[in-house]
Amino acid sequence: MKKLLAICFSCMLVPAAALAETRCGWLINPTPRNWTLIDAQNEWLSMLQGGYEAKGMDKIKDMAEGEHVTINYSHGYACFCMNVSSDKDGSIKQIFSTRQLPLSKCRRDPALSEPR
Repeated sequence: MKKLLAICFSCMLVPAAALAETRCGWLINPTPRNWTLIDAQNEWLSMLQGGYEAKGMDKIKDMAEGEHVTINYSHGYACFCMNVSSDKDGSIKQIFSTRQLPLSKCRRDPALSEPR
């Protein structure tokens, strides 16, 4: 019984990062403070202007530092992998890390459609 209690207690101590999932797809920033990641499973909201903002938005580096497509002045989209925690409603709750990929990585994925 003590062993079971110890296991249950240690499960409560698991850091949030251990519960993260890796999501790869199109990271879209069409207008100021609006960010969405579209992967093969869903469309994931990470920021909505004047409203919702996931923790860790500062982990997203300037997409202009890598391959990206500009669609609205300095806004656009790029291919990213992100380690995040999300909810069943399609919101990213926390961003732990991000990595920008070449555009070709997302363009070659048959499960992804390039944003327009």
